[in-house]
Amino acid sequence: MATREEPAVAGAAERVGRYRWAICALLFAATAINYVDRQMIGVLKPTISAELGWDDLTYADVIFWFQAAYAIGYLSFGKIVDMLGARIGYSIAFVIWTLGHTLCGFAGSAFQFSAARFVLGVGEAGNFPAGIKAVSEWFPARERALATGVFNAGANIGAIITPLIVPIITIAFGWRMAFIITGAVSFIWLVAWIAIYRRPRELPTLGAAELAHIESDPADPVGKIGWLTLLGYRETWAYALGKFLIDPIWWLFLFWTPDFLAKNYQLDLKTFGPPLVVIYLISDFGSVAGGWSSSRLMKRGYSANLARKLTMLACAILVIPIFFAQYVDNLWLAVLIVGLATAAHQGFSANLYTIPSDMFPRAAIGSVVGIGGTCGAIGGMMMAKFTGYVLQTTGSYTLIFAVAGSVYLIAVGVIHLLSPRLARVDAV
Repeated sequence: MATREEPAVAGAAERVGRYRWAICALLFAATAINYVDRQMIGVLKPTISAELGWDDLTYADVIFWFQAAYAIGYLSFGKIVDMLGARIGYSIAFVIWTLGHTLCGFAGSAFQFSAARFVLGVGEAGNFPAGIKAVSEWFPARERALATGVFNAGANIGAIITPLIVPIITIAFGWRMAFIITGAVSFIWLVAWIAIYRRPRELPTLGAAELAHIESDPADPVGKIGWLTLLGYRETWAYALGKFLIDPIWWLFLFWTPDFLAKNYQLDLKTFGPPLVVIYLISDFGSVAGGWSSSRLMKRGYSANLARKLTMLACAILVIPIFFAQYVDNLWLAVLIVGLATAAHQGFSANLYTIPSDMFPRAAIGSVVGIGGTCGAIGGMMMAKFTGYVLQTTGSYTLIFAVAGSVYLIAVGVIHLLSPRLARVDAV
């Protein structure tokens, strides 16, 4: 009889199963929920601003406090996930962010909204450290970029769902009930996650061939690696500074695109749904294509270093046309330009999220992702203040899009400078 200790022999003649892709589907669903909860404030900005008397600076402040909490939570959850594992760590994060999201429905001032979004930010920060940890546990290195791209595509599905369902709920029941209803429904995912997720070796029904496939990479060192040790590696900063540069641009697209469409093309809650859906459908393609591209190059014999960086360079070039979005009179041409930029970001991000698992042992991945996410959130805080100030003083997105179009090329350069080969660190 086959035993767990001899998966390679026992599974030699078996067809490799696909249970790992069911795990990826759960991560995809959680990320979609995460982004529904995150993006709702952008979709509802005109409605909430009119009722509560917000201007662009007030809205930027609410975003700032979400991202401040995200910075704290990302660093904390990176360590929590490494200590408790993806199953428990993800569950804790999900409960916290759903509570914060639901509390937004009870907020009556900018301060109360900021407090609720702070709770949301702490919890939502656990999504990607837990997700990347789960991918590292369930996928061999050659499949991780694709798996990350697939579950990261949930962000775009969430961004697509939001402008379709939130206006309907808001028109029928008000914006407060939109937060409460979506928060309550999302708990279905938590039940499924707790019931289904285990580490591969903790799942008795997992086929031996699939287990052998998952464990086909060289064994990792088993020792724990502390934060201070990780901060001493250039490879940690290659990832963290990449996140610092590109994450603020994704926050910009997520939180301010509805405002851009409203101001430039006179769209409102009832009409900007279709343009946003198109933008994030294009983004979804970019996320999967970016992960597929580097995975495909690796299967053709390219190193992880070359495959990741070539893909990220191509994505960086595709963001550049965002420079011209402010000057386009045609709504749908502007939508295509913004959609191309968001798709390129997602393709870039799918590969950037994967490089910690290229360079670090599994025991350190959650912490490295947490450090990078914190840097990205700090950059997002700065971008929120910058965007609010520029719009309040100039009313134009020109300077904002100039920044957005340039930082990806800078990010590729920084990553290559700090980690020329994406070599695995000699962590002790």
